[in-house]
Amino acid sequence: MFTLPSIWNLIITTLVFIWVAKRAQTLLDKQGLSHGTTRSLLVFTLASLLSWGSGEAVDWTEAKIRGKPQIASRSTEEEIAQLLEVFNQVQTATQTKSSSY
Repeated sequence: MFTLPSIWNLIITTLVFIWVAKRAQTLLDKQGLSHGTTRSLLVFTLASLLSWGSGEAVDWTEAKIRGKPQIASRSTEEEIAQLLEVFNQVQTATQTKSSSY
């Protein structure tokens, strides 16, 4: 399930992305590689992967410190019972509407 990242995750991943992109650019300048689409794609991919990895490390560390959040779970039988209840309510409401016309 999708969850919003923490503020620390956003800050650290942004800083790591910028730092890695600048370091990769200077490294490739020293190697004498010409500027172009392939080089830009390489820098972007490298910075994205390392930024994502640092974000995962931040989330892992935060989960170890605070503990994993507990997700409320229900059994399948409870979910089926609730769905049947809602379905019956909708069905009776539809029948009441059609009989009033």
